[in-house]
Amino acid sequence: MTPDVESTEGPKARSDGRPIGLGIAGLGMAGAVMVQAAAAHPGYVLRAAADPHPGPRQAFARDFAARTYADVSELCADPEVEVIYVATPHQFHTPHAIMAAERGKHVILEKPMALTLADCDTIIAATQRSNVWLIVGHTHAFDPAVRLMRTMIASGDLGRLGMINSFNYTNFLYRPRRPEELDTSKGGGILFNQVPHQIDTVRLLAGGLVRSVRAHASVLDPARPTEGSCMALLQFDNGASASLTYSGYDHFDSDEWHFGLSERGAPKQLSHGAARRALESVKEETGLRTRNYAYGSSQAGLPPHQPHFGITIVTCADGDMRASANGVTVYDRNGIQEVAIPPSPGMAGRHEVLDDMLAALHHGRRPVNDGRWGKATVEVALAILRSAREGREVTLEHQVAVDDLSR
Repeated sequence: MTPDVESTEGPKARSDGRPIGLGIAGLGMAGAVMVQAAAAHPGYVLRAAADPHPGPRQAFARDFAARTYADVSELCADPEVEVIYVATPHQFHTPHAIMAAERGKHVILEKPMALTLADCDTIIAATQRSNVWLIVGHTHAFDPAVRLMRTMIASGDLGRLGMINSFNYTNFLYRPRRPEELDTSKGGGILFNQVPHQIDTVRLLAGGLVRSVRAHASVLDPARPTEGSCMALLQFDNGASASLTYSGYDHFDSDEWHFGLSERGAPKQLSHGAARRALESVKEETGLRTRNYAYGSSQAGLPPHQPHFGITIVTCADGDMRASANGVTVYDRNGIQEVAIPPSPGMAGRHEVLDDMLAALHHGRRPVNDGRWGKATVEVALAILRSAREGREVTLEHQVAVDDLSR
């Protein structure tokens, strides 16, 4: 396997300290969370947003006295918007990222980067042509605990990395969905929506270069005909391996094993099967999926604990470690040690996405999660799907190594 190589050149660094004008393309769930993160980040000012639905637009305009547009092309033409966060449905990631780049906007692109490797290449080419920065995320690889574990692995203090076990059980498939979100060919199901969090995380921890994938995936509910669970074994060039397990079928909730904390780090009331039961009483779920921008009602404060994505256990020669509620727990010959992480100044995970774009804009620092990285994660997701359907191991060709996170 020959790793893909990104051009070493990038946009000229900004010399002023002005806050960056941010635009939000898509005010669904991901967009609304990033709005909250950006509102608390001193390096950004929310200038505008685009969404086809009037309700989210009106709420955003009310909350920030900012401009709103029904079409992303209008957002891309806004002269006060310097960076656009693209959180539109998956099938629009490619045209919207290209549109933003061609108007000279730097791009933060939600996962998945695209649905095909060819589309990933098209996005990369557009950003390079326009000389703008591209970050692919948010994924949970941006979480402070994951980044700390990567730093600890790279230090060698726990010896050689052997394996990573990542598993998560959620209600994902039974949250209200648009029709395309239940169609794998259009980016629906867990393999494009949820498993990229795990892929990104284990790739970051293990150095990035996945050699091969062997996987199994299940479609267990005919009423929701897309992959709802999977298991995958990833082999890395450096000899490490990672196992990924994910189920979105709303039976067991693995947050029960993570201190009863939600994905964002807030205490939660565990209620197994509740999403299934709620959906049974809904006649038309698509409308519910489009009405989830609620910045104004989410200002009770930041989550009190670190975010997480299920449970990820890292095994090295001299110890194991996993994310804890407020840091990283290390298990070695001396027992158990808690490495605390200072509270984030903003919404942990997404704050780091915004930080990485600032580092690129102000210091010319190439993001780890750039276009080639995003493409490599898509390649793994596609390999999981292919391996599951063909019943064989799939070798990868477009992987990239992790840059030094301490740059």
